[in-house]
Amino acid sequence: MKHYNVGVHHPRNRVLVFVTTNAKDPISMKSIQLTEQLYSYMLQASLKETPVQSELRETTALLPGAVMQIPPEQGQFMGLLIKLLGAKNCIEVGVYTGYSALSTALALPKDGKLLALDNDPQNTKIASKFWKKAGISERIDLRIGPALETLAQLIAEGHHNSFDMAFIDADKTEYQEYFEALMILLRPGGLLIADNVLWSGRVADKAAVDEDTVALRDFTLSLRDDHRVSTSVLPIADGLLLAVKL
Repeated sequence: MKHYNVGVHHPRNRVLVFVTTNAKDPISMKSIQLTEQLYSYMLQASLKETPVQSELRETTALLPGAVMQIPPEQGQFMGLLIKLLGAKNCIEVGVYTGYSALSTALALPKDGKLLALDNDPQNTKIASKFWKKAGISERIDLRIGPALETLAQLIAEGHHNSFDMAFIDADKTEYQEYFEALMILLRPGGLLIADNVLWSGRVADKAAVDEDTVALRDFTLSLRDDHRVSTSVLPIADGLLLAVKL
């Protein structure tokens, strides 16, 4: 029998998951408890963050919605995936203050492009400021407006199979619709990343039936059984779903 204590919020937008188990289930013991001390060591041992990235995180931390910012280890992981894919064309749904887009653009080659979609002109002003400061503004095409409309326009313009990687971190109730549009825009072998799929542990709580939780739970389970993709869910930050288009 496993016992889970999930949904412990952390200032760096992480969720600490504590797992206890009996000796008959040794595989679950492979999931290490990520303490504050161990988290700090992990960052010290692996994180390579530019001064502009650090400054953007510190600036965003002062905002009321700072919890929406991805943590640095997630940005670095996404950058690594870009390099592994050899990606040149990426798309992001949900920008906020631009840390994920900055991490993506820094990992792209000089002729790479990121199409960044958001409907908030205020927070994206902060993003644009730091992109310019980092010297990567020319790699990012920011489109302000409802993301589903922009995605539909891209499809209508014939941008099928043209993106190497897509990142979703926007309205949770629209994840499935974003996914369907991005499946048209992603090339075969392209990678889709969806953020917040563990949702502070609420997706594992059957009593949690709010709109966002149900949407995330249904979305993740539907992709597990979707023959068009191969997926994996990782306990990074608030949960990342990786889906490769087959």
